[in-house]
Amino acid sequence: MVVSGGRGRGAGRPTLEEVAARAGVGRGTVSRVINGSPRVSDATRAAVEAAVAELGYVPNTAARALAANRTDAIALVVPEPETRFFAEPYFSDMLKGVGAELSDTEMQLLLIFAGSDRERERLAQYLAAHRVDGVLLVSVHADDPLPDLLSELEIPAVISGPRSAAEPLASVDSDNYGGARSAVEHLLGRGRRRVAHITGHLDVYGAQRRVDGYREALRDAGQEPDEGLIEAGDFTEEGGHRAMTELLRRRPDLDAVFAASDVTAAGARQALREAGLRIPDDVALVGYDDSAIARHLDPPLTSVRQPIEEMGRAMIDLLLTEIAERRPASARRPVRYQVVLATELVERASS
Repeated sequence: MVVSGGRGRGAGRPTLEEVAARAGVGRGTVSRVINGSPRVSDATRAAVEAAVAELGYVPNTAARALAANRTDAIALVVPEPETRFFAEPYFSDMLKGVGAELSDTEMQLLLIFAGSDRERERLAQYLAAHRVDGVLLVSVHADDPLPDLLSELEIPAVISGPRSAAEPLASVDSDNYGGARSAVEHLLGRGRRRVAHITGHLDVYGAQRRVDGYREALRDAGQEPDEGLIEAGDFTEEGGHRAMTELLRRRPDLDAVFAASDVTAAGARQALREAGLRIPDDVALVGYDDSAIARHLDPPLTSVRQPIEEMGRAMIDLLLTEIAERRPASARRPVRYQVVLATELVERASS
């Protein structure tokens, strides 16, 4: 008796080679489709998926992983304390995008915190045992040793935001420079003349680029940046409150603030209110991220939207490609492996 797909009942499980023959493609192409690689055309993917359905092919995950020295697992590594991860919408939005892009693959996602020396040592031992096929690094500081460790271990890796302009790892980022420019140009366009900036961690390249965009927007408007209007923050609410308090002590005449994150802006807002200043009447306020915080503040916060979920999806696309191509983290990437996504200013009542 013949069953659907033309295989006899006693013929055993269909093989990868039979799927390839039915789809009219090579064995490697079938493997890429099954493993979720983005480097396959839609037509080819449809042909392979149809062949899989017709033959009733079920991947032998354990055997495939063993034969290919694969674990079918990806680690999302956050070198920050857990408290910051759960306090800032940036991380949950990133995780949402990563999870959505992985949902149609057989890859498992591991969330690993590495905010302390002990956690980093434990992570180094875990990675040295090659228990994951690839790593996503989120919120990396300039002096973080993890990217170099991944290069030494030749584990495929993608970083959310390069450590510098010469970053050798594949990276996905938003246009921090352009986003900051749009925020300051908006404030200047509303007649503000003493625009302050509360930065993020300045050992984070994205925060540096936001400072660059802030300064250039002022210069283009004929203003030489006043360093007294720039105060270091750390992307936290407490840091925003502290920086805003110091700015008001030093420059009580400021009339606008661009904060490096919405969480930072929330802290700045509290300090402004404690000083008896009205938003936006006395001081206009702009944040960065366009998170739920921006929509729920009173008044609602003007903010630079960076497509965080899309960044997470793009990171997975890059990482799956590198895993499929067996490209080690130490290999030099062409420009196409540095992805920069556009930002957008979302205007609300705070400015």
